[in-house]
Amino acid sequence: MRQFTLKQLRYFVVAGELLSVTQAARKLHVSQPSISAAIQQIEDISGLQLFVRHHAQGLSLTPSGKQLLSRTRQLLRDAEGLEKYALSLGEEIGGELRLVAFPTFAPVFLPQLLRRFADRHPSVSLYCDEMNQVDIVRGLGQGDYELAFTYDLEVPEDIDFTPLYRFPPYAVVAADHPLSERDSVSLEELVAYPMVLLDWPLSREYFLSIFTHHGLSPIVAHRAKSMDMMRGLVANGFGFSLFNTPLTALESLDGGGLKPLQLIDEARPLSMGIACLRGLRLSPAAEAMHRLARDPEAHGKVFAQLDEGLAAS
Repeated sequence: MRQFTLKQLRYFVVAGELLSVTQAARKLHVSQPSISAAIQQIEDISGLQLFVRHHAQGLSLTPSGKQLLSRTRQLLRDAEGLEKYALSLGEEIGGELRLVAFPTFAPVFLPQLLRRFADRHPSVSLYCDEMNQVDIVRGLGQGDYELAFTYDLEVPEDIDFTPLYRFPPYAVVAADHPLSERDSVSLEELVAYPMVLLDWPLSREYFLSIFTHHGLSPIVAHRAKSMDMMRGLVANGFGFSLFNTPLTALESLDGGGLKPLQLIDEARPLSMGIACLRGLRLSPAAEAMHRLARDPEAHGKVFAQLDEGLAAS
């Protein structure tokens, strides 16, 4: 039975990323016929057409080609990790680990976890990006990342999600807001004031759904594309906002004061957790990170401190 080799798969991935046999050959320092032959061999064995060839205009991936490219990227990462793992005779985990995290909680959770992981596995090269939920799911599906730290926001069936911590929503107002002397507030009271909304895909729908679930419609006066901007707008009196991640400081970057308020009404909390593509065989480095993230000692103290800070405020 004929099989394709890792070298042929590597040629295919580079050609698929550059959409050019010529550029792939140049990058890999091989001849163009070598790239073309590798692609042809994979197509012959698999029975799939991976590319549409455009005369003098390079290549474009077919739907089958896109799916195989995503899986092949991960396979090559696994092979690299396995090679480094075997060379160390199992004494030390090596290779590369690519992670992605949701930006709202990543700064207060991930750095300490990465530090613990790096201390235990110094031979692993860590790479971590921050993205919204839609891009995180897409990145996992395309094989750009092995693991993601994110919320349980519309997680598709082909993603395995392991919850780690629950974040209930709460309101935040300026230190001199009319509601700032309160410790809690109802959603009906909030809608009397303008709202600053975190304008990210799925995040905005989640926060607005908290009101619509109770038959309310907030007045969205401003939309922010970053947490720092949202905090700044709230602190400077442009409106209230809803948060999930506990505040680590009761002021914005420009020094404006913030006051968190518990919600009296029932509101669905979000679970933060670790996600990976279902059925994917994780590399040794990714398995080690998955275990560490599920260890309460790895993150319990961080969240306990955040809870204490929120309660004290």
